[in-house]
Amino acid sequence: MKRSVLAWTAVMAALLIIPAAFAAEPQPWAIGFQKGASPTMERITSLATFINVVIVSITILVSALLGYACWRFDVKRNPKPASWSHNTPLEVAWTAIPAIILLLIAVPSFRLLYFMDRVHDAELTVKIVGHQWYWSYEYPDQDFKFDSMIVMEDSLKAGQPRLLTADNEMVVPAGVPIRLQMTADDVIHSWGVPAFGVKTDAVPGRLNESWVQVNEPGVYYGQCSQLCGVNHGFMPIHVRAVPKEEFAAWAAAAKQKFVHLDGTPPTTSLALAPIQEPRP
Repeated sequence: MKRSVLAWTAVMAALLIIPAAFAAEPQPWAIGFQKGASPTMERITSLATFINVVIVSITILVSALLGYACWRFDVKRNPKPASWSHNTPLEVAWTAIPAIILLLIAVPSFRLLYFMDRVHDAELTVKIVGHQWYWSYEYPDQDFKFDSMIVMEDSLKAGQPRLLTADNEMVVPAGVPIRLQMTADDVIHSWGVPAFGVKTDAVPGRLNESWVQVNEPGVYYGQCSQLCGVNHGFMPIHVRAVPKEEFAAWAAAAKQKFVHLDGTPPTTSLALAPIQEPRP
């Protein structure tokens, strides 16, 4: 019994000290959101924490009042029921107080919705196209595009997470606003990366727009979040954020490797410049 308690204590302590670098993908026994890697996700986490505090406070207050009422107005203490039918001040209070609470929740919620919806002077645009069952990424500013497909389990390298690793990563510069345009060519998909606070549907015939600003260089993962067919669970989203200078070098090399937006082949067949793994 003593060893079991010590083991659980060690597990919980390890969960509390998980480095931020591991927040880019799901972790065993994780509780709550992944650590935010963008201003949007940081605000979502903050708002969710505030709302949870409000919810817990209301639950405790209502439970305490209910318990008091059960004790105070027990039939043994009140053999003769009260004859009054209403209490105007009390009715005004239990109408006004919930209205104020809803207003306190609504104001930051609308501010967050506006912040998420407005693209902030994007320095880069990436168009994301969902297919059954893989993603395509188009870089209109650099004039190239490529497909990103899952790396099957028997082809994974050491350290690559199962069902989350793709053969071609979506590479973006860290620290700058990026416009994300999303659509699909067959059925509805959904491009979602929890650490970014982004989950937007990719709908055939429509062009949805979102944005992200990755705070720090690193590797971040997501998955298709809209049931889209038999291989829905095999559409990983694999994003690597790098410094701006490193992104410029990658884009220059990618332009020579991947096809142009009009489908013409690249001028040469250079290999992509390797991107260094971020230090933990």
